[in-house]
Amino acid sequence: MSFAKEFKEFAMRGNVVDLAVGVIIGGAFGRIVTSLVEDIITPALLTPALEAANLKDLAELVIPGTAIKYGNFLSQVISFLIVAFALFLIIKGINSMKKKEELAPSAPPVPTKEEVLLTEIRDILRTKN
Repeated sequence: MSFAKEFKEFAMRGNVVDLAVGVIIGGAFGRIVTSLVEDIITPALLTPALEAANLKDLAELVIPGTAIKYGNFLSQVISFLIVAFALFLIIKGINSMKKKEELAPSAPPVPTKEEVLLTEIRDILRTKN
C-alpha cells in the first residue's frame, strides 16, 4: 500500500474527521467563552472592585513591586469554569439521552416465515411421537 493511499484512508476515517470537527468547534467555543468572560462577566462582576483600585482593566491587577498579573489569571480561571460547566451540561444531557434509549423496551423480533414453518413442523413431529 502506498504512503499516500494509507494516509488518505487514515485521514478519512470517521473518528479522525469527527475529531477535527470537534477541535474546530472547540476553538470557536473557546473564543466565545473568552469574549463572554472578558467583555461581559468580568466587567459586570469586577467593575466595582476595579474602580475601588483605580484600575480600568483586569489586566492591570498586579502584585505591587512584581510583574505578577493575577488579573489575567482570574480571567482565565473564570473562562475555565464556564467551559467546564458547559461541558458538564452537554455530557449530562448526552448521558440522560442514553439512559432513555436503554430504558425503552425493545420489541421481540418477529419470527420469519421459515421459523414459523419450522416451529409448526417441530410441533407436529412432537405430537406424532
